[in-house]
Amino acid sequence: MGGVVGGLPQAPPPPARVVRIGGQLVAPRKVRDVQPVYPDLAVQSRVSAVVILEARVDTRGHVKTVTVLKGHPLFDDAALAAVKQWRYQPLLLNGEPTEFILTVTVLFNLQNR
Repeated sequence: MGGVVGGLPQAPPPPARVVRIGGQLVAPRKVRDVQPVYPDLAVQSRVSAVVILEARVDTRGHVKTVTVLKGHPLFDDAALAAVKQWRYQPLLLNGEPTEFILTVTVLFNLQNR
């Protein structure tokens, strides 16, 4: 007598689908926006900058990871800390919550702080 007890092993779940926002796919509405803290040294030096980030957002709309694509040493940490606190409405594709990746631009301008 031989055979496999219990039948075949279960297949692993399919990998989570992640889509990139762009083109005709628009990011869901941001429901929590946290402004970055302007670094003291940058204020004293009267420096402005633009930090471009890539954020990965989970199926609940929480920012999971953030990476600096283009930045400035004085501003990167402040931009990362702010964007990690942002929340979005979940992205639904065919009725299913879907993770997404988007590019975010954070402006640091002394006139707008």
